[in-house]
Amino acid sequence: MAPSVQPMADVVIVGASLAGLMTALALSRHGFSITLLERSNDTDRTGAALQVGHGLLEQLTGRRHMPGALVAGVQSWQAVYRGLRGAAEEAGVNILQQAPVLEVGEGDDHAWARTADGRRFAGTIMVGADGYQSVVRRNVNPQSPDAIFANYLAWVGFAEEAALVARFPPHLEFLEAGPYLLLGFPLSAADGTSAPGRRRVGWAWYDAGHNAILRQTGAVEGDLVRRSLRPGDMPEDLFDELARLARRHWPSPWREAILECIARNAVLGTPVVEYVPDRLARGRLCLVGDAAHVTTPMTGNGFATAADDALSLAGFLDDHALRHDPVAALAAYEAARLQPVRRVVEAGKRLSRDFVHAARSASA
Repeated sequence: MAPSVQPMADVVIVGASLAGLMTALALSRHGFSITLLERSNDTDRTGAALQVGHGLLEQLTGRRHMPGALVAGVQSWQAVYRGLRGAAEEAGVNILQQAPVLEVGEGDDHAWARTADGRRFAGTIMVGADGYQSVVRRNVNPQSPDAIFANYLAWVGFAEEAALVARFPPHLEFLEAGPYLLLGFPLSAADGTSAPGRRRVGWAWYDAGHNAILRQTGAVEGDLVRRSLRPGDMPEDLFDELARLARRHWPSPWREAILECIARNAVLGTPVVEYVPDRLARGRLCLVGDAAHVTTPMTGNGFATAADDALSLAGFLDDHALRHDPVAALAAYEAARLQPVRRVVEAGKRLSRDFVHAARSASA
């Protein structure tokens, strides 16, 4: 069956998570027609805490007093996603969900993407914002297409503060105990309140000692991460072991939050991946966010770096550049961003190596 050809856009963005939405918003200031292709329906998306800079939406769009502007400070992934998604819809971005992209390429005057249902989307340029398993990256850098497992994972959970006897600090905490590291973070409640006792609390427990379960379940194969570890993948004795370790290593109030999540089997195991880029652009295709570069979440830099990607791309790709020489504009974006993002990832890799080495030494 011949592919169903969709109307051509100025920009096609593959991936409508945070990096894709920020890129769409930054490019929307130029009046481009933008199509965002997202493989999921976003009903089960999640993530840890993000540090939101002051006036993020205003910086991305160039518009002052954006409606529903994101609150600066530490926010949940879901809150940031909702704010960016609402702003993108307000800006007229065409967001198509459940449109997994299988293949991308380019012709003489356009780039194209083919989705699993046979549709073909074309744009003057294409932006890959499709995460660490990027399909677009395979075309931009076929010699080095894969992000690599960093040899540890993060157990992640979220609890309602009202369900816990303990009370939590108003700020992020980073703790070290034995072979483990823990990031604890209070978050605003679903209704936006940050009053003590009514917040959500999240935690990310970095662990280099349980890589075997990742390989046993197929979450990691060789050096490649295939998926996160869901509660259904985890045997009860693993939950019991994590509970014992939490009681041994983590102080109150984070111990109580971890144990409450374990009691509900509400824990995800997220393998940490890293990717140092050699390319950010090729022809009419370019990369942003985790499709372009992946660093350990220990750095806390992933979200801010993706925002910088979006702003930089919009700086080089204005209406004149899009119409007259988009390939040169994307090459200029790569020249400006490649070394800064390589430095971010290399710094993260040093953190990862030090953590894994220390963890193995402490466990020996």
